[in-house]
Amino acid sequence: MYKARYYKADGKKGRARALPDTLFDGVVNEGVLHRVVKAHLANRRQGTASAKNRAAVAGGSRKPWRQKGTGRARQGTIRAAQWEGGGRAFPPIPHSWNQKVPRKVKALARRSAYNARAEGDRVVLIDGLKLEAPKTREIRDYLKAIELDGAKVLLLTDGLKETVYLSARNLHKVQVKRFGDESPYDILWADVVVIERGALDALAAGADTEEAPEASEEDSDA
Repeated sequence: MYKARYYKADGKKGRARALPDTLFDGVVNEGVLHRVVKAHLANRRQGTASAKNRAAVAGGSRKPWRQKGTGRARQGTIRAAQWEGGGRAFPPIPHSWNQKVPRKVKALARRSAYNARAEGDRVVLIDGLKLEAPKTREIRDYLKAIELDGAKVLLLTDGLKETVYLSARNLHKVQVKRFGDESPYDILWADVVVIERGALDALAAGADTEEAPEASEEDSDA
């Protein structure tokens, strides 16, 4: 079982907390991580690069000079690739770079990314952040208080918190996402993953509910 450093809302350090086994199961599948991260980066590509080949360039319907007798190399059209203003040989064509990954493979990659960070003691638990208004200084001071100043931080909130997101969007080394919306790429991008404790508590409570056996008719009659 992995443990993570824990900090209170005021930045003071508490005792280490255990991480739930449902997410931190100790398995790091590097092959799956590579596949999912590669697909994630490929899906970010627009695929809009385009250029004209010699057939798409206007003009050049006649030979620039006769075939023989000029002493120059024979040419068929001024729109060939070797001519200035001609078409490109093997030009890029717009197409999709999208790669599909099965849902279970994504889930395995997500757990593997979390385990990779937990092995290096790079998962931190904090109390829920409560900001009345967006203030970048408060987020920066809090990260400095928990000794994460200057590190690339992925901050995962318990539910959608707009004020926290707006407070951190000017910090280029800090990303704020709702817990559950992060990708394996986001986790591996960060030096440290900071998670609000309430998000993991809800995850553990949901797992306990799913594993609890249903009461049989005999038990209910008793």
